[in-house]
Amino acid sequence: MKIYTIIIALIIIISSCSVEPQPIDYGNDHCNFCDMTVVDRTHSAEYTTKKGKSYMFDAVECLVRKINQAENEDQMEFILVADYANPGVLTNAKDATYLISKKIKSPMGANLSAFSSKDEAIKTQKEFGGEILNWEEIKIKFQ
Repeated sequence: MKIYTIIIALIIIISSCSVEPQPIDYGNDHCNFCDMTVVDRTHSAEYTTKKGKSYMFDAVECLVRKINQAENEDQMEFILVADYANPGVLTNAKDATYLISKKIKSPMGANLSAFSSKDEAIKTQKEFGGEILNWEEIKIKFQ
């Protein structure tokens, strides 16, 4: 009986320690880079550390600039960006495709949008013009 109690206690402890990103509270959360209120569901972003602390951003460019400044990307469990084609839906930043188009305004003026689908990014590029980039290229561009 005692061993079962120990096993159940361990399961509860282990399951309570799982790290998950937190939902963005649009209109209330503030950008960890520029301190603006996060309101735009098409350009928001967040990262969650391996310790479980989430940081919100009002624009993808703020997230990238924060990571470039001094943040250790290896300490991040999740790096997420809003999918421009699906407002409010966050996708893995490293797998996303990015479009910089003067015809699509982002909150901080970099005209940077993220897409979970490369095909959707290309389709949007055909409509609005601009330059397609990946995660590594975006980090270099916004150093």
